[in-house]
Amino acid sequence: MFSDQSFAFLRALKHNNERSWFKEHQQTYEDNVRTPALQFIEQMQPHIQAMSPRMTAVAKKVGGSLMRPQRDTRFSHNKSPYKLNVGIQFRHFQAGDVHAPGMYVHIAEEECFLAAGCWHPAGPELNKIRQCIDDNPNSYLKAVEQLTAGGFNLDGDSLQRPPKGFDKQHPLIEELKRKDFIAIKSLSPQQVCSPDFVEFCAQEFQAVQKLMGYLCFALELDY
Repeated sequence: MFSDQSFAFLRALKHNNERSWFKEHQQTYEDNVRTPALQFIEQMQPHIQAMSPRMTAVAKKVGGSLMRPQRDTRFSHNKSPYKLNVGIQFRHFQAGDVHAPGMYVHIAEEECFLAAGCWHPAGPELNKIRQCIDDNPNSYLKAVEQLTAGGFNLDGDSLQRPPKGFDKQHPLIEELKRKDFIAIKSLSPQQVCSPDFVEFCAQEFQAVQKLMGYLCFALELDY
């Protein structure tokens, strides 16, 4: 599974973020980063399925739960070709893009964390979530209470002003201003490298199940 060598590779990549260096150290990447990540996904699969049979955990090098190491540099001033993190996302099978409801594991030298929810949902989906909060506030608050008790915090971007159609005096106006509905919990490298990391993640993700169910309900997805 993940080890100090996994972090050592990411640290070295930070100082050598070039295609030629990566190609030269491809085997180190395979041994210390990609193979442990695929093993982690494979071992998480039954836990994810137990949370919801609609969520996917696919241990494939390309097109599965492991996000590719290459950066999309088309619209970025930063032309570094590789990400400095390992990204693993367990997504809903009915909505397969990165913005769909999902659970996420982020491993990097700078920071490691678990996350769950919707990141940068498109306008129509964002409107559905906001309308659901307006219509079903108590269930939303119970989801927030559960994740907070589990050590997660809601994070992400928010509007400066109330969204169109909502009064600034709305009792949940700060929640309605959210542009992301993501719960995040920080991890240490020691936790990532521990032999029981799979069981640890499975247990931690229990605290975001009400949020996941709520967001799927709002987006008319089964959970």
